[in-house]
Amino acid sequence: MTVQQTSHTVPCRSAGPPLDVVEWRVCRLREVGFPVALAEALARQRVDLHALLQLVDAGCPPELAARILSPVDDPRATR
Repeated sequence: MTVQQTSHTVPCRSAGPPLDVVEWRVCRLREVGFPVALAEALARQRVDLHALLQLVDAGCPPELAARILSPVDDPRATR
């Protein structure tokens, strides 16, 4: 597997109290290259974060990974 390196890496670990789960999910998605708005939207949805990260790690663009794993009940999803 390859790891996508980004120039805007955001550390998801903090020396202080634990991060909020949604904030942590946004941070992890941003680390692998998801745009801010998409990362924030996905972090609040019922999307498998690990599956998203695996798809991107395998070379799938973040936007396509999000479409592949978007929930069926998402009103933006095409049927």
